Amino acid sequence: MLFSDTYLEPAEHGEAALRERGSRFFGHVWPVFSEDEVREKMQAMRLAYPDATHHCYAYVLYPDKAAQKASDDGEPANSAGKPILRAILSRDLTNVLVVVVRYFGGTQLGIPGLIQSYGECAKMVLEQVSVSEKLIEEMYILSTDFSHEQEIHRLIQRYSARVLKNEYTDRVSYTLAVRRRWVIEFEKAVAENYLITDSSAMD
Repeated sequence: MLFSDTYLEPAEHGEAALRERGSRFFGHVWPVFSEDEVREKMQAMRLAYPDATHHCYAYVLYPDKAAQKASDDGEPANSAGKPILRAILSRDLTNVLVVVVRYFGGTQLGIPGLIQSYGECAKMVLEQVSVSEKLIEEMYILSTDFSHEQEIHRLIQRYSARVLKNEYTDRVSYTLAVRRRWVIEFEKAVAENYLITDSSAMD
């Protein structure tokens, strides 16, 4: 296939710490799935480290990594958030938030020193967590009369579809999740078997 239908995200929360010329850096990573979750985690971090000099962070969201943001939180421009974001992207992760808080130790690190320290702390914390591979899927609702239910079962088996729900009324209806790489073949097979279908993207 010319495109990937998998993506990677952290499976758990992780922590790491770094000391550089008196300054202390504390890194945290979480799986997150919305900007609301990011805001909640940042509020919690500011409560957990109320006297920290800076609360810098970066996040990436969605299977296609469409939402990305980096914050320097008062550090010189691009000296904190961007190195954290680069650490995330170097691991090819999404649905992830990394926060690095700094306690100033009295010695100026300079911009190169800040870039190194924030990037290294982010790298360290990302190495602490396991990673999950997720599939990009499409959701389909297939409906047919009872005499053709076995056709749906054959499609489920052939394309390793996940059954999310099935209902029996005057007809039989299955809600399925199909891996995106099989979508074209699956839709063709559905049409060939005269099944009624509806579909929508699944994140």
